Amino acid sequence: MMKKVVFAVAMLLATGSGSWAQAPLLPPPEFCSLSQSVVGNVLGQLSSVVTQNNGGLFSPNRMWAAVVDRKGVLCAVTNSNPDAWPGSRAIAIAKANTANAFSNNLFALSTAMLYGPTQPGGSLYGLNNSNPFNPLFNAQDTGVRFADGGIITFGGGVALYSNKQVIGGLGVSGDTSCADHAVAYRMRAAAGFNGTPNSDNIVYYTGPGPGGVITSSTQVDPSQFAQPHCLGSKDVTP
Repeated sequence: MMKKVVFAVAMLLATGSGSWAQAPLLPPPEFCSLSQSVVGNVLGQLSSVVTQNNGGLFSPNRMWAAVVDRKGVLCAVTNSNPDAWPGSRAIAIAKANTANAFSNNLFALSTAMLYGPTQPGGSLYGLNNSNPFNPLFNAQDTGVRFADGGIITFGGGVALYSNKQVIGGLGVSGDTSCADHAVAYRMRAAAGFNGTPNSDNIVYYTGPGPGGVITSSTQVDPSQFAQPHCLGSKDVTP
């Protein structure tokens, strides 16, 4: 009998200590500071934009899209197709966080622009290791109303601007990074939140390869806000 009591107490303590250990990793949820109409307007563009000629592996593109507010709180996340890569959900959230986190009212930085400076020898090398994505939100249908974090330094994330002020970020993932950028860039323009202080459109490196395509990170100049071409990449205009 005594052994059963001791075992029960030990299990209770183990369960309780596990809960206490996890508590600091998951702060209380917050409300998204963006209105439902703003979030709905941005994400509502996804279904039509993926049918455009965005390049990439799939046509129409199969994408996840996420919106965060200025504090990085995840407002909503959706996809254009149930067959969109499950792993791209977290990447879309992290791209939205990255674009929002490193853009301000004087300078807009898309995640595509961050590719070059974060390569070895670049002035932002190591940025990828800051602000990690919270692994508690890797599962599907998790993370809304939390600041999930995450840093992604290739195309697909853009900051959202209203009245020349950053109000949040949009992240898209599910195809090549170039196609991801094309979809995010066009979604933002269609929703009317593209009033950036500078162009944050994707810029491709050119090099000695066929058609001037950069095929290796060793050919990348880390002093430029640019990234290599992707398979089937297209020049992007709204």
